[in-house]
Amino acid sequence: MVRKLKYHEQKLLRRLELVSWEAAAGSLAEVKALRRYRLGRREDYVHYKALARTIRTLARRLRDLGPASAAFRSRCATALLEKLYGLGLVSGRQSLAVCESLSAAAFCRRRLPCLLLKLRMAQNLRHAVTFVEQGHVRVGPEVVTDPAVLIPRAVEDFITWVDASRLRQKVLDYNQERDDYDLAA
Repeated sequence: MVRKLKYHEQKLLRRLELVSWEAAAGSLAEVKALRRYRLGRREDYVHYKALARTIRTLARRLRDLGPASAAFRSRCATALLEKLYGLGLVSGRQSLAVCESLSAAAFCRRRLPCLLLKLRMAQNLRHAVTFVEQGHVRVGPEVVTDPAVLIPRAVEDFITWVDASRLRQKVLDYNQERDDYDLAA
């Protein structure tokens, strides 16, 4: 139950229309996706939806090409499937039918916090987002502080803790792998 607003609060909120604020402008499915994948900005999800829609229309256009352009169609379809597989958006390179079912959730699953959860480096998505924002995670040699980074399959193996991170030290202590030389550094 929400308490009744005091006079000065009503006065401040008089010109604000809470029904039509930006995050409520989308559908219920969009709001659920924002909460499920812990997206900080709605614009990211809108961008993912637009990319997925573009890929689906491209796959449909390739499918609908006539028999005269079969060689071109197979070349383009192979290139598209290789690209999407390399990005980690599709699970296999079999046919264009996989591309036609691509959704924005595939992009959300390739974000760094979701991969931290998949690699069991975090207990839940909220902690994973916090770890990334605080600078505890690096991808290759670079420290990443933006949770909206999309990670391709080739780089997925290079997600580690930052050397100076307290979390890395705790993991090494737990596994009894911490070296005394690391303490001096």
